[in-house]
Amino acid sequence: MSKNTDISIALLGNPNSGKSTLFNSLTGLSQKTGNYPGVTVDKSIGNYTFDQTKYIVTDLPGTYSLFPKSMDEEVTCKAVVSKLHDKIDVIVIVADATNLKRHLLLATQIIDLKKPTVLVLNIIDEARKNNITIYTEELEKLLGIPVVPVNSRNKEGILELKLAITKARISDTVLYNFQSVNKILPQFNSYESLIQSQFDTHAKQKVSLKEFELEDNIYRFSKLNYIIAKCVKQPEQLLKSTTQKLDSFFTHKIFGFAFFFIILLIIFQFIFFIAEYPMTWIEESFAYLMNLTATSLPKGQLNDLFVNGVLAGLSGIIVFVPQIALLFFFIAILEDTGYMARASFILDKVMRRFGLNGKSVIPMISSVACAVPSIMSARTISNWKDRIITILVTPLISCSARLPVYTLLIGIMFAGRASIGIFNYQGLVLMGLYLLGFAAALAAAMVLKYTLKTTEQSYFIMELPVYRKPQWQTVGIVVLNKVKVFLFDAGKIILAISIVLWFLTSHAPNSAFDKIEQNAIQNAHISQGEINSQKLEASYAGILGKKMEPFIKPLGFDWKIGISLITSFAAREVFVGTMATIYSSGDTDNTETLREKLISQKNYQTNLPIYNSAVCWSLLVFYVFAMQCMSTLATTYRETKHWKWPAIQLAFMSGLAYLSSLLVYQLLS
Repeated sequence: MSKNTDISIALLGNPNSGKSTLFNSLTGLSQKTGNYPGVTVDKSIGNYTFDQTKYIVTDLPGTYSLFPKSMDEEVTCKAVVSKLHDKIDVIVIVADATNLKRHLLLATQIIDLKKPTVLVLNIIDEARKNNITIYTEELEKLLGIPVVPVNSRNKEGILELKLAITKARISDTVLYNFQSVNKILPQFNSYESLIQSQFDTHAKQKVSLKEFELEDNIYRFSKLNYIIAKCVKQPEQLLKSTTQKLDSFFTHKIFGFAFFFIILLIIFQFIFFIAEYPMTWIEESFAYLMNLTATSLPKGQLNDLFVNGVLAGLSGIIVFVPQIALLFFFIAILEDTGYMARASFILDKVMRRFGLNGKSVIPMISSVACAVPSIMSARTISNWKDRIITILVTPLISCSARLPVYTLLIGIMFAGRASIGIFNYQGLVLMGLYLLGFAAALAAAMVLKYTLKTTEQSYFIMELPVYRKPQWQTVGIVVLNKVKVFLFDAGKIILAISIVLWFLTSHAPNSAFDKIEQNAIQNAHISQGEINSQKLEASYAGILGKKMEPFIKPLGFDWKIGISLITSFAAREVFVGTMATIYSSGDTDNTETLREKLISQKNYQTNLPIYNSAVCWSLLVFYVFAMQCMSTLATTYRETKHWKWPAIQLAFMSGLAYLSSLLVYQLLS
């Protein structure tokens, strides 16, 4: 390979082969996330420089074979063989050294594509612990490609891998069955053209490919038996591993569920307890900054825009970074240790009773982070009915976008009430809201189970990875990337809407503000707070909110909340930024946090708090069930290729949210 020319590398491997950890070890923080052409599957791209050459690394979705069984696997296969995708200079196959025979099936298929290839024997440390010896030199001779033992978690072998990539070569070894090709598919002159052909729409050809795949696998495993016998030495009977011992508890039909529940409880307790300190500091800092800016800059529209538009919007974004970071921190640890796969395993039987596949667990659990990638991850579900049900009910699981709303409202209700025993109120309520969303998803799935009809059979196959200590670099990269997405993707929307709202709350038609000021001069008893409230009500935003108030009043919501409901359809977390902008309008002091402002809001007629328990619970229940996310609806459409499904999703979630909120408010008020 010539120097000073960018080299494109594709990382391939089975799920749970440690491929993503290897990607992080190679690229560090020099990575970004994008989409494959024409589809919504995420792809991670990073780079590193070695010997004056830049290497561009793409982490492809995990696959067991070049004959795809899901949409993610199809994306990987197309990326490897399709002429429409970016050119790949080197393919790096990542295999689990502790389970080499199964992982080498994909490796032999890649080798037969006749592209420059390197084989990585990952998780080599576990192989050594189990007294497994792999003769890499012999394996290189039989496969015809460089083979590198690597422990990607501590970067052992990474330098050797980078060197091997510079020496990647096309293997002379042929590992597929010529006789099967000539008998079943005589029209193809290479294995690559045969793999490419499965993406053709010709039905008869696809049937032939299925026949060939079976014979091809049998032939390959026969060869792999010979390769493993020559290259791998391991004890006849492995001792019971630590993973097996731990699984006897973590996957137990009783203790497994109890432990899963405890894990959730601890996570939500920590999210409130630990995040409270940096959140308070951020709130107070912004209150000080807004007051300082308001008094330092000349009075006028620019001052008002910067303080009540830009700074108020930013405060509604940044204040929730500690909780977002903590949530993803815990999720990343659960995934990196291998426990998340066990959670999917123990919940499989529960899922089936509600018409879901065991593979539905991963999208639903990862929905705690965001529904958009979770819906996309449902592509791993091959059964059409299970996949559609999973897509439709997944948004009912409370995502991180709801977290700022939950935090604000729970903080209002339980201000000054720290704990019950060893548990704080906020953490218990937060966990209850997440469980409510999960229960609603299961109930909706049960209804759809008997509504949608299909003849397909459902099955669930998952490899449970070994337990490992979390790799803090990987956890840190996950948290950093997720926080960046929240700040720069959701943050841009929130800030833009905050500025628009500032204009709508700061301006009114027909000189309405002047009339309010004149009336205040004539009636000296009118307080400044009442003047500000009258101005907000007379503004463009107030007019819009007033028009929808009759519809939402039975839920306990006023026109100010109505405005926030409209804007938060762009993204749920916008609710907080909208409320911050609305209640900053006309506030000349800017010394209070948003939570303090909402707690102090009084009904001028009754002098009672506006945001009482009935209103807060009604809002919380509304946001648990409501489809307040345009991105989720768009993703549902892209994944189902029909507007019918997002329309159904929007209708049933909005109806459920309205009726539930109505019931809660009427019972509590």
